[in-house]
Amino acid sequence: MKLHSHNKLVAETIDALGLKCPEPVMMLRNALRKADAGTCIKLIATDPSTLRDVPTMCRFMHHELVFQEQQEGSYEFVVSARGAKPQS
Repeated sequence: MKLHSHNKLVAETIDALGLKCPEPVMMLRNALRKADAGTCIKLIATDPSTLRDVPTMCRFMHHELVFQEQQEGSYEFVVSARGAKPQS
């Protein structure tokens, strides 16, 4: 695990450089589905669509978008997983 600049531990980094949507978002979604609540996953992508699609997926799936940054043609996101739904 690496400490992210926002004091969150990043458990996994997904390298989606060069991939087109929806693949980066699907890779992030799959990692978040397996993650425990509060686990942070970092996505690095080059597709500009991720600027729209990652925040939308986070809102829809109730994950927390902790960090988002654009750097010279790439985009970095850190998302905190909401975890699995509790069993009723």
